[in-house]
Amino acid sequence: MSMTDKRPVYPIDIAGVHRDLPLFEVKPGLKIAILNILGDTELVQACAKELAKKLATLNYEILVTAETKSIPLAYSLSIETGKPYVILRKSYKPYMGKALSAETLSITTGQPQTLYLDEKDLRLLDGKSVVIVDDVISTGSTLQGMRLLMEKANANVAAEAAILTEGERAKWNQIVSLGHLPVFSD
Repeated sequence: MSMTDKRPVYPIDIAGVHRDLPLFEVKPGLKIAILNILGDTELVQACAKELAKKLATLNYEILVTAETKSIPLAYSLSIETGKPYVILRKSYKPYMGKALSAETLSITTGQPQTLYLDEKDLRLLDGKSVVIVDDVISTGSTLQGMRLLMEKANANVAAEAAILTEGERAKWNQIVSLGHLPVFSD
């Protein structure tokens, strides 16, 4: 680990791009490296190109992600693959009509969060094969919420993809990813 602005960082190379990920304490004695791709066009585009290559042999029709941080990845991956994408929202808006919902527990906030699938996207996903996309898969709670919504929407999950997995590596063997992050305990 190196130090930048007195905050410890975890250096990593992802899809040919180097980043120093800051470490943040998420509960007493446990720190995680934070990958925040918002505004990092270089990293997002490089990761989308590499993930698109890894997904090229799969048979799927739609990309699905949860807001917020993974939206740029889904957008860039959509451009790379030519597949449309659907965003699962974290708050309900009246224009979403008869939305489906599923509850998860966020590792970054420690609070329950609900994911919503807009009524218009429900029609798009019905009977389709999808790839679930996330920036980092840590505990799997958001992933589980996305899986549950895909089941409710009558969509088949062909694969799950992320830039990075985190924590217990063996737990994430089935995830299509570009790397893995350890967790840091005191």
